[in-house]
Amino acid sequence: MATNPIRVLLAKVGLDGHDRGVKVVARALRDAGMDVIYTGLHRSPEEVVTAAVQEDVDVLGVSLLSGVQMTVFPRILKLLKERGADDMIVVAGGVMPDEDAAALREMGVAAILLQDTPPQEIVDTLRRLVEARGER
Repeated sequence: MATNPIRVLLAKVGLDGHDRGVKVVARALRDAGMDVIYTGLHRSPEEVVTAAVQEDVDVLGVSLLSGVQMTVFPRILKLLKERGADDMIVVAGGVMPDEDAAALREMGVAAILLQDTPPQEIVDTLRRLVEARGER
């Protein structure tokens, strides 16, 4: 049974200018056989959702270090729903308080992968999420 590679879009939203971690994640995912698109720094939620929909990705990963997760993720989830893409898996990465991580999970973020999550665990998590979701 031939399967297509998992398609992942990684993004840095807002003014956060630190992207070393997301580049490490991008390389780990690519090395694991996934198709990875990195949008670069300083993207808006609208740009990220547009790119994710256009690229028809399985997973949208947003990395944040700037503390804006409680405004960015609700906006991204709302935009995905408006675009009919709310079946896309959304994951959060970076640095955030535990209480924000719990709130993000409640609003529909599938996984929270913090700065100390090993790359192989990130790979395994995305594979598990895509497998659990099934075909779109």
